[in-house]
Amino acid sequence: MRVSSVHHAYRKRRVLCGIDFDLEPGIIAGIVGENGAGKTTLLKILAGELAPTSGMVTHRGRFGYCPQNVVLNRALTARQHLKFFQAAYRLPDLRWAEEVMDLLGFTQYTEDRPSSLSGGTQQKLNLTLALMHDPDLLLLDEPYQGFDWDTYLRFWKLAARLRDRGRSVLVVSHLAYDTDRLDQIWRLQAGALLPMASATP
Repeated sequence: MRVSSVHHAYRKRRVLCGIDFDLEPGIIAGIVGENGAGKTTLLKILAGELAPTSGMVTHRGRFGYCPQNVVLNRALTARQHLKFFQAAYRLPDLRWAEEVMDLLGFTQYTEDRPSSLSGGTQQKLNLTLALMHDPDLLLLDEPYQGFDWDTYLRFWKLAARLRDRGRSVLVVSHLAYDTDRLDQIWRLQAGALLPMASATP
């Protein structure tokens, strides 16, 4: 993904002021910033959900998007969600989705409806849906909100697995304590994206 001179404003309030960065294959990257810094606005622009005031975002392959707020149909079971997205993505089978569910410890909930699941378990389904078409890039907004410690560790194991497969992961969060797990990290501050030191050699 290449992001070139992205600006965005809500009326007279400038939120993003010339964002530029490249994300290469096989990278786990992070963007951190305080609440209200414009992280979600940037992520919506990267996912094509919001048009920037100016600038360009170029995707070199398929991408998956996992927003902070889960977008699920309360009337469908988890497996029915998978079947719906399988048809939408025209996937021949659900083998990769089932592998992701197993990695996240979600398999036992496939016949449950979202209304009966905890917030963290709903987020596992949200993440599975974003990944089931095996995207080249995964965009995540506060992905582990509501995760318990075991699921949190499972999430990073999955992220490392994706990187090993040549996929890229971009995590957007207000917390910066995962820097040792990231290959690249930026801070969004005053509308600008500033590189930070990563603990990954």
